[in-house]
Amino acid sequence: MIQRAKDRLQRLYLDELSRARRRVDEVREKYPSAPNAELAQRLIDSKKSWASAGGVVSGLFGLASLPADIAFVAALQLSLIMEVALLHRANLKSDRAQKEVIDLLGYANGIDQLRVAVRTGPKLLARVAQALLTKKGLATLGRALPVLAAPISAHLNNKDIQRAGETALRYYGTMQQLPAKRKTAAG
Repeated sequence: MIQRAKDRLQRLYLDELSRARRRVDEVREKYPSAPNAELAQRLIDSKKSWASAGGVVSGLFGLASLPADIAFVAALQLSLIMEVALLHRANLKSDRAQKEVIDLLGYANGIDQLRVAVRTGPKLLARVAQALLTKKGLATLGRALPVLAAPISAHLNNKDIQRAGETALRYYGTMQQLPAKRKTAAG
């Protein structure tokens, strides 16, 4: 059972790797003279637009959508880390490289639970305020609070994506690039 789960995770990773490779090739093709730092920011910005949309939807649906929002942002971050790595021509197929990608995802998100509490804050506050306002007879204002939580959730998602992209850029952008193999007269 555990081996089957590992095999499934491996397939998902390799599928995402091929999609990430295509996205990196597309951004390189679209901006052929741009340096890697600019290309990386374009990849980050692309993910941020998805994260914003997810944050708005999540904010509107409140706490019930929080697990899905966190999973969605984590998937975007993982994909972004892979894209930045590929942008810097890292080989992501080895077990060590896969572990590095996962480690970077964890590093970008920190190990403390405070970040999860911060992400739940706007939604939790909106629910509590909505309940209090409804109790006081101000239900109309209470219904508006999830709408107010939506842009805050979108902003937090954007910050999470930017942080993951910057973490990957610091790691892969500072790695020593190996020189290209030279063709010999015999080869």
